[in-house]
Amino acid sequence: MQRLPLKALLPILFFASSVSAADRPNILFIFTDDHAPHAIGAYDGWLKSVNPTPNIDQLAAQGTVFTHSFCTNSICGPSRAVIQTGKHSHKNGFRNNGDRFDWNQQTFPKLLQQAGYQTAIFGKSHLAGKPQGYDQWTVLPGQGLYYNPDFITPDGKVTIEGYCTDIVTNMGIDFLKNHRDASKPFLLMVQHKAPHRCWMPALRHLHLYDDIEIPEPATLFDDYSDNAPPARFQELEIDRHMDPHYDLFLDLVPDVEPQAIQARQDKSAWRNLQRFTPDQLAAWRKAWAPKDAAFHEANLSGKDLVRWKFQRYAKNYLRCIKGVDESVGRLVDTLDELNLADNTIVIYCSDQGFYIGDHGWYDKRWMYEESLKMPFVVKWPGVTQPGTRDSHLVQNIDYAPTFLEVAGADVPEDIQGASLVPLLHGQSPPDWRTSIYYHYYEFPSVHMVPRHYGIRTERYKLMHFYEFGNEWELYDLKKDPDEVTNIYNKAKHSKLIESLKTDLRGLQEFYQDDSDISEKPKQWQAEQRKLTSK
Repeated sequence: MQRLPLKALLPILFFASSVSAADRPNILFIFTDDHAPHAIGAYDGWLKSVNPTPNIDQLAAQGTVFTHSFCTNSICGPSRAVIQTGKHSHKNGFRNNGDRFDWNQQTFPKLLQQAGYQTAIFGKSHLAGKPQGYDQWTVLPGQGLYYNPDFITPDGKVTIEGYCTDIVTNMGIDFLKNHRDASKPFLLMVQHKAPHRCWMPALRHLHLYDDIEIPEPATLFDDYSDNAPPARFQELEIDRHMDPHYDLFLDLVPDVEPQAIQARQDKSAWRNLQRFTPDQLAAWRKAWAPKDAAFHEANLSGKDLVRWKFQRYAKNYLRCIKGVDESVGRLVDTLDELNLADNTIVIYCSDQGFYIGDHGWYDKRWMYEESLKMPFVVKWPGVTQPGTRDSHLVQNIDYAPTFLEVAGADVPEDIQGASLVPLLHGQSPPDWRTSIYYHYYEFPSVHMVPRHYGIRTERYKLMHFYEFGNEWELYDLKKDPDEVTNIYNKAKHSKLIESLKTDLRGLQEFYQDDSDISEKPKQWQAEQRKLTSK
């Protein structure tokens, strides 16, 4: 029988209830956008040899790496809503990026304020509206820009010259040095735009990786022949959908609008160039002009062209991560400088994983491993054992109850996650969850990934793309970690499928997911498939 994640069965460690607010640990939450775990050295992925992340890796060496950390809905805004509330998307009301987050609802920062914490958030919120539950805040509007970005503040909109990752880091450091209430513990959320599309690196990193080739993922040329149809009907292939101008900056200048290769094209890089200072633009074009000339001279086609696009994309993605890793180092150094390190929990994570050429894709959204997995690294001095790796199944619904328990605050009954405090103490609760639940909703939309839900256990994954009828996928993650062989239609797995479907229904009932999962009319199905056909 599938064990459900019943938080009521977990040992509760309210160690902080008997101490003063000032003695409770501070929380530094460093949060990025679309950072795949396999692009972090500590996760030992296929990019480790070329992508050192020394500051994140040092954090991991001093704390705990969660190797089976997952999101509930692999897309930016919904993931953030889940973290704020500790509830799945269908419960917090924010299913896709087109929704609007209700800031009036219960969130963990509000509860931390009530528990005596000073709270602050800087950077990407992506939940629209003015953040609630924070004593100080400055956030990007929507996705925000990489260069010279606008910010929303309690006093209105401001524009700050510079590179977004550096600016947001400066805000966090300024809070620690100049605005912290020393009589209170703090929650500081430093939330970066990077490495989100359009992957614009800092000027100082434009030549990083110029002298190397990025290793190709084993599935770069996946043809999805053994997957269910949804994998073949999407708009996130490096080959067909990655625009050489808008996504890869080929010949990109602010005064010429190139023709896009797809209707739903992200043009944020080109729009950002129009906000560059003359010096920034000169440095940018000086770096790209010779690379652009070399591309035109090569006259590439077929797989060679795909390989060129992958290299250009992967290098820019990793260059953005370099800036993030530097940010982690600066923030941690500031804690040391202010003698705060010994009483501060430092967390590094992202809103979901990402495809860096895996399956020939970029972006996220799918329940496949590369976008389902999210990094989660925690250093808690005196609690987490240095260099530990935890393989329990955890999700972003678990962050809110974890923060509340750390603060010695009550965890409301309607929070759906389970506190990770026992795991951070090195315990293995006997009734910890043995499966996770996932539900993605944004379709039809950018990248055209159909709605689907599913269950992932320690070994198996079952997914249902319900709007297109009886489209199921089953993967044995032990034998097939790259998820290239769908075994759903194999007769020998019928008992396994029946068992997983029973457990899946149990999770839907447990989390009270009553979302509409009905099949769409056949004509609608045909029209959507026609839009994304090769």
